[in-house]
Amino acid sequence: MEKPLRILLVDDHEVVRAGVRMLLEHRPNMTIVGEASTAAAAIAEAARTTPDVVIMDVRLPDGSGVEACREIRSARPATRVLMLTSFADEEAVDASVMAGASGYLLKQTRSAELIHAIEVVAAGESLLDPTVTHQLLTRFRRLGGSGGAIIDALTEQERRVLALVGDGMTNREIAAALHLSEKTVKNYVSTLLGKLHVQRRAAAAAIAAKQKLS
Repeated sequence: MEKPLRILLVDDHEVVRAGVRMLLEHRPNMTIVGEASTAAAAIAEAARTTPDVVIMDVRLPDGSGVEACREIRSARPATRVLMLTSFADEEAVDASVMAGASGYLLKQTRSAELIHAIEVVAAGESLLDPTVTHQLLTRFRRLGGSGGAIIDALTEQERRVLALVGDGMTNREIAAALHLSEKTVKNYVSTLLGKLHVQRRAAAAAIAAKQKLS
């Protein structure tokens, strides 16, 4: 039997942590290894407990869950971070993707969807809440983009980079995966955003997911 996934819960509302704990603690393939209510405590607990997945709120009393995500992922890249928040604004989604988060879910998600999301990000894949993806793609279409047609026009290397953006990888991780310099990857991403007619990395990730590149 495989070891259960080690989960760290980070939210400043005790009732939210209690609800998620109640949902997960009786599942044989998951175990709660710690909880935190602040960004600083999240970073410390992640270092102490070495979780497989951190369920992280975006907004915390002492700072941003996005910054905590960046610190945790930098210290231990094997740890996956799933943002669980009430906010679906583009800036928060984009910042989370840039910080290395593997998933972004809204708190109104159903229990089964949260469990599925944890398993997806733990397996190294990425996931955006359907509401968030819909908003990003609606904006993309409003700007006149045609995802399939534009992606077909991308070079093979651009498609590889876009697929990895869709997997939630940072520029540094993409550079390592494709044996490129980080600067070269940054240039590729900038070119991709232009070709896809979007300004934010999260929008490109949503398009990659929709086109099943990742």
